[in-house]
Amino acid sequence: MRKLLFYIILILLAENTLAQELNCKVTVNAAPVQTQDRAVFKDMERAIAQFMNTRKWTQDTYKNHEKINCSLFITLNNMPSYGNFEGSAQLTSSRPVYGTNYETRLINYADLDFNFQYQESQPMEYNDNSYISNLTSILAFYAYFVLTMDYDSFAELGGSPYLQKAYQVVNNAQNSGVNGWVLGAARNRYNLMESLNNPQNLDWRKGTYQYHRLALDVFDKTP
Repeated sequence: MRKLLFYIILILLAENTLAQELNCKVTVNAAPVQTQDRAVFKDMERAIAQFMNTRKWTQDTYKNHEKINCSLFITLNNMPSYGNFEGSAQLTSSRPVYGTNYETRLINYADLDFNFQYQESQPMEYNDNSYISNLTSILAFYAYFVLTMDYDSFAELGGSPYLQKAYQVVNNAQNSGVNGWVLGAARNRYNLMESLNNPQNLDWRKGTYQYHRLALDVFDKTP
């Protein structure tokens, strides 16, 4: 009986390791911030990476080698008050070219409004249906953006369900009053979603599939 229970636990643990979709490398550069408490930045880096990489974002099951490679480089420029941070972020993602060791870039996005509150050991709470904190909303937005572009590259408009998830994150954050979620700077999160949801840009999204799946993935097989 104990052996049976042991194997059941192993199976459940194995399934859990297959559940997550992202392999996101997170770096927090806080050199410009004047504070004696530097431990908070390592804790922040760990918490953000854990949030991105251990949360289940889709209903699909991923094996470890299928996880989406992405990176998030955060630069903190200022801490106006304790636990309040202002900075920017660079989000990138890539996908493998079938049959090769080569990866091709899908996202290279600069977010100049990466402003949030965080204290050491703070719980990273998030709900798809409501706005809880700016940090977790931004991170969820990034996760769904990465999924949108990755799924778009494997099937025509395949990322649409995750694009709508990202759009929902933006809508939930509309009343927060925080920069990045409302009509404003040309490169903010609101305008990015408006652009991706614009029917006039469907050909661009379809082109992502045509370029990556129908061209690069079969390049070495084309006579």
